[in-house]
Amino acid sequence: MKIGVPKEIKSQENRIGLTPESVKILTSNGNEVMVENNGGFEAGFYNEQYKSAGAKIVDKAEDIFNDSEIIVKVKEPQSSEVKMIKENQIVFTYLHLAAAKELTKGLVDSKSVCIAYETVTDNNGRLPLLAPMSAVAGRMSVQAGAHCLEKNQKGRGLLLGGAPGVDPGNVVILGGGVVGENAAIIATGMKAKVHIVDKSEKRLDELSKKFGDLIIPKLSDEIDLEKLISECDLLVGGVLIPGAEAPKLVTKKMLKNMKRGSVIVDVAIDQGGCVETSKPTTFAEPTYIVDDIVHYCVANMPGGVPRTSTIALNKATLPFLSKLATDGYLKALGDDPNFLAGLNVHKGQITYKAVADVFGYDYLTAKDALN
Repeated sequence: MKIGVPKEIKSQENRIGLTPESVKILTSNGNEVMVENNGGFEAGFYNEQYKSAGAKIVDKAEDIFNDSEIIVKVKEPQSSEVKMIKENQIVFTYLHLAAAKELTKGLVDSKSVCIAYETVTDNNGRLPLLAPMSAVAGRMSVQAGAHCLEKNQKGRGLLLGGAPGVDPGNVVILGGGVVGENAAIIATGMKAKVHIVDKSEKRLDELSKKFGDLIIPKLSDEIDLEKLISECDLLVGGVLIPGAEAPKLVTKKMLKNMKRGSVIVDVAIDQGGCVETSKPTTFAEPTYIVDDIVHYCVANMPGGVPRTSTIALNKATLPFLSKLATDGYLKALGDDPNFLAGLNVHKGQITYKAVADVFGYDYLTAKDALN
């Protein structure tokens, strides 16, 4: 199979779809791999490493899209890339289509086969290809939030961990999933006061066993969310509905009661965000102010640590990519219902219900699409 790895062109995105180590495994199994010139440079992976692993270095993205059967990326195709995607070509990357109407239309019109990392499941209903980046983003959320609380970042001028004789900051984490758990790891490590809000009593029990009295678990149905938010210094939004737009749990009205200079880090922004006033930002300008509240809404947070993120992502994606390359997508998806859950667009049809529903497309089940 011919596998193409273009350089990521989204603003401030420095990850790459494959590491040299992954390329070596794929080429040793008889696949051809093309990597765009210097595509991995910012993540610390160099052309010579890719060549040694058996890849061909290609100067132009157009040539990669023209000559590849599978396109492997990290972020969703940008508009210039969508125009290069061919009919029947397999695109394997993060898509987050429920928050991207124009991208969805472009992929439908391309009649390609689009498999989204973020909707592939496992036997326990978890999201194994989303998890590594959620873990990175969760850890970065508190790191970024702590920085934004500094006065020169227009924050409250508060040290999240406090100081001798000074109380630590108050962190509220919405969602106890992978993002929330990893945010709590860093926040508790910084000695902050940490509340985790989730709708699942079982999940909160799991987190309580992990963290003990370092966290304060809160069942979403039993709290006054507006009051809890009004008392926090850092709010981390980590709520996820797989493949669907994130619910707007925090309204603009709620911001009026928050402390001046407090910080919101909306990790759910790539799915539309769970805060009404959130809008996507980039590392070039990561924050903005609404009602004296600092909003940090970088849509590709793991891109800020591209080496760590690329290696972590490849450990999760490579087994699935190997199946695609060895068996072809019909057999690879047909033999594995968890992998099949990743199919979002198939030759002009939407095959993921949450995406079809949000944009009014006819929905075709992924299973029927393969038949």
